[in-house]
Amino acid sequence: MAVPATCRITFSGVATALLDLPFGVPLEEWDVPALVDLPRGISRHVVRFVRAGTEVFALKEATDRFVTAEYRLLRELEERGVPSVHAFGTVTSRTDAEGEELGGLLITRHLSYSVPYRALFLEPRGLEVRDRLIDALAVLFVRLHLAGFYWGDCSLSNTLFRRDAGALSAYLVDAETGEIHPSLSDGQRDWDIEVATVNILGELFDVLASGATTGDLDPVAIAEQLRPRYEDLWWELTSPEVIPRDESFRIDQRVRRLNQLGFDIDQIEIAPMEGGSLLRYQPQVVESGHHVRRLFQLTGLDVQENQARALLAELARFRARWEAGVGHPIPEDQAAREWLDDKYFGTLGLVPPDLRGRLPDAELYFEISQHRWFLSEARGADVGREEAVASYVRTVLDFHP
Repeated sequence: MAVPATCRITFSGVATALLDLPFGVPLEEWDVPALVDLPRGISRHVVRFVRAGTEVFALKEATDRFVTAEYRLLRELEERGVPSVHAFGTVTSRTDAEGEELGGLLITRHLSYSVPYRALFLEPRGLEVRDRLIDALAVLFVRLHLAGFYWGDCSLSNTLFRRDAGALSAYLVDAETGEIHPSLSDGQRDWDIEVATVNILGELFDVLASGATTGDLDPVAIAEQLRPRYEDLWWELTSPEVIPRDESFRIDQRVRRLNQLGFDIDQIEIAPMEGGSLLRYQPQVVESGHHVRRLFQLTGLDVQENQARALLAELARFRARWEAGVGHPIPEDQAAREWLDDKYFGTLGLVPPDLRGRLPDAELYFEISQHRWFLSEARGADVGREEAVASYVRTVLDFHP
């Protein structure tokens, strides 16, 4: 039973089980069955996880002012489509049973299947993904800056990562130092990257000193990758370009590159120069998630960007083989329905139910497909779906946390 106390609770959804939590006790002193032990990054605040019904929530204790400000920032980022944790609610004006003031609580939904960066370095497959941390962070920074968000104190500890078809996707977790602007100056963007590079360097040296890593680790080489990768992506998305009029096909090429990166174009401004012999054009990016939206339209699957890209490519191959076999075109929506039932869910249905929840369905399907390819390469012939699934479960999934 919760300790009698006073507080003000604001939720953006329904989770009545949260009302039974002891809000009249400092978060660090909680001792309730709802507490869940999950890996998390380093934080200057007390952070704990609780299970309420079928959901898991993260609670962070800070001053009421910080809690309220961060809640609003996270809500704004979610509305702008930026990858971040979902702000569920706040608990402010807290007092204990004696009337002493307590800090406020920010409540966010736990990002399922996500891990902090330190957990990636401990995994047996850590060597495969550590170099992709910076790629994921560069993409996150670009999306934040396009949305007018200045992070101010980015670090790996303020970020969570999800596996995304062999790559990683990064999500903002801590926004308390952030600011929303109509747009960011070059100086603001530059300083954000500078601070992030320094913080990342320090965190990686901590990992190295702790010995909590597999294989070699070069903190300087990894941290210094952030700026060039960010700047390359920022240029591709935002910079104007001047081309000869008779090379207008390069505009189409750039649009396709942007789509491949997962971004859609709202409009392109084109202005003739030098009497019309040159064209100056600049794309205006509308939002990311190009492949996610396309896959959802065709199949109803809601996945991450790299997963969507891989699944769309497989769907295209499936359709092409079908058309070659029957000798006539197959409508894309018909091919999508057949692929979804026979290939996607047919493969996932072979995974033991008690193990299937260890990875999201899309990532599980991707890993099985990769495993089948490697087995087939080694044998010199296709091993078949059933054998590939059985091998993957026995040699990989059984050992997955």
